[in-house]
Amino acid sequence: MISLKQLTYALAVQETRHFKRAAELCSVSQSALSTAIAELESQLGTQLFERDNKKVLITPVGEQVLAKARNIKLELDDLYQVSHQQHTPLSYPMSVGVIPTIGPYLLPKVLPSVRQAYPGFQMTIEEAESRVLVEKVRSGALDTAVIALPYPTDGLHCFEFWAENLFLVTDRDNPLAKRKKVKAEQLEDANLLLLRDGHCLKDHALAACHMQASDMDRSLQGASLYTLIQMVAGKIGSTLVPAMALDQLLAGSSELAAVPLAEPGPHRRIAFITRLNYAAVADIEVLRGVFRQRLAGSAASATAAAALGP
Repeated sequence: MISLKQLTYALAVQETRHFKRAAELCSVSQSALSTAIAELESQLGTQLFERDNKKVLITPVGEQVLAKARNIKLELDDLYQVSHQQHTPLSYPMSVGVIPTIGPYLLPKVLPSVRQAYPGFQMTIEEAESRVLVEKVRSGALDTAVIALPYPTDGLHCFEFWAENLFLVTDRDNPLAKRKKVKAEQLEDANLLLLRDGHCLKDHALAACHMQASDMDRSLQGASLYTLIQMVAGKIGSTLVPAMALDQLLAGSSELAAVPLAEPGPHRRIAFITRLNYAAVADIEVLRGVFRQRLAGSAASATAAAALGP
């Protein structure tokens, strides 16, 4: 009889396209994984994978089988989650994705409160860009993800829990640093530094400033907010930073100033996303409440609330 273990191993090979990495992902030996998949192929009477020393290819029949296998595993995962709903909230493990412009700034603020309130909760965290996380949530590879809106999330539930504005971060010698607020048109000659393509914060910044990507100098781009801040400190230009990240990025710096962007906000909204039939929605609601409460009490969030106004 086909087992869940066999399907899990096969799906791991599909994800990694490599038997050794799939075995590491499943925490088993490569021989045990290979044997289980060989047995699965024998039971099905068809070959799922083409193997050589360099890569693994999925056969056309294998693609069909693995699509059904993923649906089966999702249904079983949901079944386990339904059975845990009668127990203490957050008593079942959860895999959570988070984008790079949120994770380093949100998680240190909220995770201590989660651990204190739910010490037995097991949460695994994966950081990736929005497009990757959305597809992983859709496929069931992740239970949920924290992303910034607006972003296309067709076919998924969105549970918003925060909203914030952007701040211009520049060196204190820049005339813009003396202003109480900065308008979009005042940024035209500011050598604005933004993240590279693929980061939704770049799209949110451009939208807030009523600019197009074609207006930007591609040489003035960074891979992370930390990199952009270092470029600003070197007086290469200015950048836009979400309120949530200000306390960490500007900590201990006397050379930089943060000025609110004087454009209607909020400039981005923060939300959990999950599948429409995800069984542990109640747990998402619990996390949503903890995150919102903790953010409301943080120093960075107080800055964001002031910027958002009444």
